[in-house]
Amino acid sequence: MQLFDPNNPNEKKKMIAAAALGLAAIIVLGYVFLGGSSKKPANRPVATATPTPARVATTQSTSEMITDDVSMFQPIVYNNTIPAASEADRNVFAYYEPPPKPVKPAPTPAPTPPPPLTVSSLSPASVYARTGDFSLQVMGDKFTPAVRIIVDGRAMPTRFINSQQVATTVTADLIANPGNRQIIVKNADGTLYSNTSNLNVTPPPLPNYTYVGLIGKPRFNDTAVLQDKSSKDFFNVQRGDVVGGRFRVTSISDREVVLVDTNLKIRHTIAFSNESSNSQTRPPTRRIDDEP
Repeated sequence: MQLFDPNNPNEKKKMIAAAALGLAAIIVLGYVFLGGSSKKPANRPVATATPTPARVATTQSTSEMITDDVSMFQPIVYNNTIPAASEADRNVFAYYEPPPKPVKPAPTPAPTPPPPLTVSSLSPASVYARTGDFSLQVMGDKFTPAVRIIVDGRAMPTRFINSQQVATTVTADLIANPGNRQIIVKNADGTLYSNTSNLNVTPPPLPNYTYVGLIGKPRFNDTAVLQDKSSKDFFNVQRGDVVGGRFRVTSISDREVVLVDTNLKIRHTIAFSNESSNSQTRPPTRRIDDEP
């Protein structure tokens, strides 16, 4: 059996068409793999795309050639924009906080005008508590006969001496306790007033003794046994004796001993105490029926 008959016109046409199709296939493959041109455009980014095989037109005419669709090979231009970097010390997850409102400065108070009157000193400037009435002199300036001396808010009867001095008598109840007493000079309606001065009321000296024993004698001539708190020494005292060069014994009983300050005339009471720091050296206690 013969595969090809050269005398048959139909066989010749088939061979010619096969040869033409083979040649066209070789041209298309060479263009795809070798490229249509060896030159590249300068300074233009070219996007790499996967080439698509050329479409081959299958028509009845053997002379029709397959054309390439090169529109897909146009370069793609991408304008790359780099986003701005965030601040290094900023927390991107923090929410917005408005700035604090400005604080208005406090208004400056108007300066206090100086008082119309002036108190410069007191005489005496210090007294002991629990003492009696005493005369207080206030020295200053611009005093008038209408002013009064005010002691801790109490208006006192005032003697006008001159424009630099006024005086009053301070009663014992105003200095019954230690502490400072405010002294001011002003008139009745308050239009004239002075600065404030302080009268210092200090605690009076106290007897530093403990009443630890009683020696009873006929005719009530009793003897008290006292102990010095500092030296722990014992000594006997009777009515009229002066203890420590300052305190006079005025009363002795089984409950207390009364001493009076000879300088300040202040009365001090020492209650009987059953405690003694050194009972071995405590003087014996004699009763009324014991022999003197």
